[in-house]
Amino acid sequence: MVVSKAWTLRQHFQGFPKASDFHLREETLPQPKNGQVLLEAVFLSVDPYMRPYSQTMMKEGDVMIGSQVAKVIQSYNPSFPVGCHVVSDCGWRSHWVCDGAELTPVLPDWPQDIPLSLALGAIGMPGLTALYGLEEVCEIKKGETLLVNAAAGAVGSVVGQIAKIKGCRVVGCAGTDTKVSYLKELGFDQVFNYKTATSLEESLREAAPHGYDCYFENTCMLMPQMREYGRIAVCGSISMYNDTTPQTGPYVHTHMIFKQLRMEGFLCARWKHKHQQSLRRLMAWMTEGKLRCNEHITIGFNNMPAAFMGMLQGDNTGKAVVKV
Repeated sequence: MVVSKAWTLRQHFQGFPKASDFHLREETLPQPKNGQVLLEAVFLSVDPYMRPYSQTMMKEGDVMIGSQVAKVIQSYNPSFPVGCHVVSDCGWRSHWVCDGAELTPVLPDWPQDIPLSLALGAIGMPGLTALYGLEEVCEIKKGETLLVNAAAGAVGSVVGQIAKIKGCRVVGCAGTDTKVSYLKELGFDQVFNYKTATSLEESLREAAPHGYDCYFENTCMLMPQMREYGRIAVCGSISMYNDTTPQTGPYVHTHMIFKQLRMEGFLCARWKHKHQQSLRRLMAWMTEGKLRCNEHITIGFNNMPAAFMGMLQGDNTGKAVVKV
């Protein structure tokens, strides 16, 4: 019998999450039955979406939602032999017993020199979000100009690099000078610190005097600088997740109409049928040196809440991951 640790939601967040909102409990897992496997967490993900989803999809006392890279340590399912690694959505758990129905094996030819933690980042959901937002939603074309905000995060940093691979001019904004330097190292054409800019409008105009064809939205920002027929992909709104009072405005209707803009929200699961092919494309760019990824790694399962709260306040450059 295995004793598993699990982080639960003690109470729904009011504003920014607090350590007291979480509870660490232990549970004794049953022996796996025929067709089942026992998983042991290796890396766990903390992501912005967990904040709004906890409010709408969880009850107080539920195990915190989330993905992990896990190792199969006991198996009665031939599809998942002992020793293989999978991506599981079983939440903030150290161990779990399941039937394998919702498990995704990591790519079978995963290179030994590529960290498995990237299956939660650039070669996982954030990478797929970046790819689909650019190709399926923005339909980005060579020679266009893209703006991406939260550009040093798990999604934004990949967005900018894929856009450069596709021959676009890329402008990014981030919240610290260290992150600005990191994005310049990744090949972004222009980067600015939105927290120290004297005028956001002027910074945007200076970075792209002729305007923007595409805008990849992770927080909330731009409209006046969009070019005619521009496209906006909305995958998140982290700047508002911890608000206790809903924000109002700005009103975008005039810009949307007269510039004939298209703005579309999306979840990468819409293109689930493409995931394997898309993950292989991302891995190819990684092994070719065209895609680089920074990880912000927190050590220790007991530090899950601290890693989550740190990610929400922008402590991470690149993907935030917890290593067990």
